[in-house]
Amino acid sequence: MKEQNTHYVYQEPAIEFVTVAVQLCLYLEQTAEHEKADFIEKMLCMLPLLYLKARLVPKATEELDGYSERFVTEQEYEDLRQFIAQKLGSDDAYLEVFVEEMRYSDEPITAFISENIADIYQEMKDLACNYQTRDEAVMNDALVSCLEAFEQHWGQKLLNVLRPLHLLSNSEEKEI
Repeated sequence: MKEQNTHYVYQEPAIEFVTVAVQLCLYLEQTAEHEKADFIEKMLCMLPLLYLKARLVPKATEELDGYSERFVTEQEYEDLRQFIAQKLGSDDAYLEVFVEEMRYSDEPITAFISENIADIYQEMKDLACNYQTRDEAVMNDALVSCLEAFEQHWGQKLLNVLRPLHLLSNSEEKEI
């Protein structure tokens, strides 16, 4: 009988989360090929699933020195952000209310769907690339780092971007 690996990085919740992360990255890397309405609908399906899968992964501790390699370059990030911004056009910008700066501002704060999705992509792509090393300690620390970043920023960005995407998907004008 084949011995099953029980390391944290191979447990079902971790594998399911990484699988959704990889699927999101692959889809986003082909953003230029998709119509605006299809892109919006796909994000409305994939992002909540990613959030759910991230919430289901149990917490773990780092095994190395706390450094996870970053793979997404500034140029790759910017290219993706621009593709999404171009696809969404004027619908890219939305008013944000769930940011710390809003507490101290009388002015509305503008956020961008493209920027938030590019931020999420960067975290998911770095995780996926670290998983490809097949080094359990590297995979473990990348997962721990990604989940800490989920708690600190990209989880909130994901939730924030769902509101304008939902509005675009269900707008009566359906100009998408």
